[in-house]
Amino acid sequence: MTDNALPQSVQSWSASDYAKNGRFVQDLAGPIFAMLSAKPGERVLDLGCGDGTLTTEIKAAGADVLGVDLSDELLAVARMKGLTVRKADGHELDFVQEFDAVFSNAALHWMRAPDLVIAGVARALKPKGRFVGEFGGHGNVSAIATAMRAVAKTRGGDPSHVAPWFFPTVDEYSDLLVKNGFTVQEIALVPRPTPLKTGMEGWLRTFGRSFFDQFEEPERTAAVNEALELLGPSLCDSQGRWTADHVRLRFSAERNA
Repeated sequence: MTDNALPQSVQSWSASDYAKNGRFVQDLAGPIFAMLSAKPGERVLDLGCGDGTLTTEIKAAGADVLGVDLSDELLAVARMKGLTVRKADGHELDFVQEFDAVFSNAALHWMRAPDLVIAGVARALKPKGRFVGEFGGHGNVSAIATAMRAVAKTRGGDPSHVAPWFFPTVDEYSDLLVKNGFTVQEIALVPRPTPLKTGMEGWLRTFGRSFFDQFEEPERTAAVNEALELLGPSLCDSQGRWTADHVRLRFSAERNA
């Protein structure tokens, strides 16, 4: 994919599945929310706001916040919370020096042309505005993705649907930020094994939906069960508790004047 190629969205979302199986995304956002440190009166863009759970917290801090996302279903839930949100592709942001900060949690890895995203964020920010985010980094869900590729091989599926994600190294993402006019203040890969309260099946059906949807039922359920069997020895403990092998890239950067 070239820097100017706009990738097609490959993931669809169920608001109910996300609320049930993806709540850890918001529950573990404390460190990145603290890095944002939203202030009363600031104008903040929540990029990839989903159902607006963290957008609500930014608003509660006194900021004037706009949430953007591509999922009509998740945006509908955010609107029901009284939030100001808009459907927008993170690769095609059209704001110009409008925001004091751009915040993004667990969304940037779905945006597979990062040059386009970061350039749009830079345009959207005022000079010295800050870009604060956390998303999947290099090594994220490596065991899960390997199991899904194995399922594709045994069932004649398309392994290219396994990883519709961008999981960069620190050096790779730092270079992209600098290239697009940012000064990197903090950046790190953070291993974060994540307990899954609703189990691995919920994770696979929610975040691996773009892969498993290539199979028709009942083979889809059989494919999920095969992945669970492969993952059990490494990600499920003796009490049946599942953990996802998450690695997050956490960063804060400032737009140059």
